Formats: sequence, C-alpha cells, structure tokens
Amino acid sequence: MEWLTAPFEVAFVQRALWAGILVSAICALAGTWVVLRGMAFLGDAMSHGLLPGVAVAALLGGNLLVGAVVSAAVMTAGVTALGRVPRLSQDTGIGLLFVGMLSLGVIIVSRSQSFAVDLTGFLFGDVLAVRDSDLMLLGAALLLALLVSALGHRAFLALAFDERKARTLGLRPRLAHAVLLGLLALAIVASFHIVGTLLVLGLLIAPPAAGLPWARSVRGVMLLAAVLGAGATFGGLLLSWHLRTAAGATVSALAVSLFFLSHGASVIRHRRGERVAEQAASAGAGAGSGAPPVTSRTAPPLSDAATERSGSTPPISGAAPELSGTTPAPRPHRL
Repeated sequence: MEWLTAPFEVAFVQRALWAGILVSAICALAGTWVVLRGMAFLGDAMSHGLLPGVAVAALLGGNLLVGAVVSAAVMTAGVTALGRVPRLSQDTGIGLLFVGMLSLGVIIVSRSQSFAVDLTGFLFGDVLAVRDSDLMLLGAALLLALLVSALGHRAFLALAFDERKARTLGLRPRLAHAVLLGLLALAIVASFHIVGTLLVLGLLIAPPAAGLPWARSVRGVMLLAAVLGAGATFGGLLLSWHLRTAAGATVSALAVSLFFLSHGASVIRHRRGERVAEQAASAGAGAGSGAPPVTSRTAPPLSDAATERSGSTPPISGAAPELSGTTPAPRPHRL
C-alpha cells in the first residue's frame, strides 16, 4: 500500500492530482461533443493556436492563462467566421488558422533575443507545478463548463445528430456551434498547463472515446469520461513518480491506453454476443425441424355440398381478387 500512497503524501503531487481531476471533468464535458461530432482536428488546431497569446504574455511578463484565453478567443472567432464562407470547407479554414497561428507564435518567439518563453512547459505541460490559485481557476472553469453544458445540452444534442433538425426546432445551430467552440476553448485553456498543447487531446478525446461503447446516453459518456480521466491522472502520476518519467506525458499515454483497452473489451463482448445469438438461432432451428407441421392439426376445408347446405360462404384463401387478377361476379340488387 505504501507504493500507492507514498507519492500523494507530497503536497505538490496532491495539487497535481486535484488539478488533473478537475481538468478531466472539464474535458469530459467538452470532449464528448468533440468525439460525437468528429471535431478532433479542430481541437488539435485550437490547442496549437494558443501559442501566439502565450508567447506574447510570457514576453511581456504577464499571465500565461490570459494570453491563452485571448488566443483561444481569436481561434474561436476565426473558425466561426470561416465556417460561414460558402465555398470554403470547414477543414480548410481550420487548417489555415492552425498554420497561421502556429507560425505567428514561432515568429514571436524567434524575435525574442533571450528566448524567455518556456516552450517545453507550453508543449508538454507541468502538472507538478500547479499552485493553489490554479486550482481555484480550474474550479471556476469547471462551474462555467457545467453551466454551459446544462443550458446548451438540447441544442448540442440536436446539432451533433442532425443540424437541419436543430434549425427546424428553432435551436439556432450557428449560435450553438459557436458556444460549443467556446466550451472547447475553455477545456483546452484549462488543460494546456497540465498536459501541454501537444498532449491535450489525450484527456480531451481518449476518455470520452473509451466510455462511448459502454454508455447508453450522452450524459453517461460524460460521466464515464470523467471517471476514466481521473483514473488516468491518478495512475499517470503514480507511474511517473516511480518510473521518473514526465508526469503530463504519462497521464496522457495512460488515458490513450485506457481507450485501447476499452475498445478491445468491447470487441470481445460484441463477438461473444454474436456467438451466443448464433447458438440460440441454431438451437431454435433444430427444435423447429423436429416438430410436426402445424397444418396437419387444422380441420379440413368444407366441401361444396356442405357449404351449400349450411348456407354459409367459404373462407377466402389465397390472394384477394384485385391482386389475383380475377373479378368477382356482381351481386344482384334487391328492390
């Protein structure tokens, strides 16, 4: 048990654990919609688009989080604006913004004579350097993400499955898409300090994708993603302490490993279900072949003479007259 608890007796590891749990919850709220709508490339572009704001904030001696928020707002506005251009696909616009923002960030860094920007911490994160003030900011970000997710759940759900249906229901899909981009930007800004911009997709996409085969609703996917993300944070910090590896990278790698384990178990469960269904079908077919035919127990049809004596009309068998090509004789009308 000491092997499990010894790392978390240190104060900065405890703060890192709480930060990872909060970030996992935020990424579960935003990452579920990213997985359902296939927006992984957008998430990657937005995470790398934070570089100009972070670089400017570092060069000016300001708060890196404020610079990341500004860059995220610019990326969100740019993606929304380019998405309304009729002859430009969304992936093309995202790719242009991705390259443009990343290039601008590199240019800003290259103009610095002292290279004061800590690119290693920006790219790979520094979860062990989380302070109490960072935890408070993450808590506020989680409350904001919960509020946005609760208010926009119906619009996000309709937008994820049928945009035309969302427009028919009056849910304003363009506004919902812009708000969803804001939620994604919030999750990325909150996560880049923990795992860095290169590894942010590990917590943003891997836990929701791992929980997707086992959940029956969108809220279930979010809950499972939060639990899996917290588990990846705990296991990653534990392994990085004993193996002396990078904490953020270990957390992200463990989250991706949980995805592969989850889908492997899902494939095994699916094949086992198919095998059981085939065995049940073959057993049912064998039992049905040994039973006597049902038609042997039915009463024989009435003869024509019996029909005439009884004065009743024999039951109609076969196709209807209009489908069989015959026309019934017209009945005389009685005056």
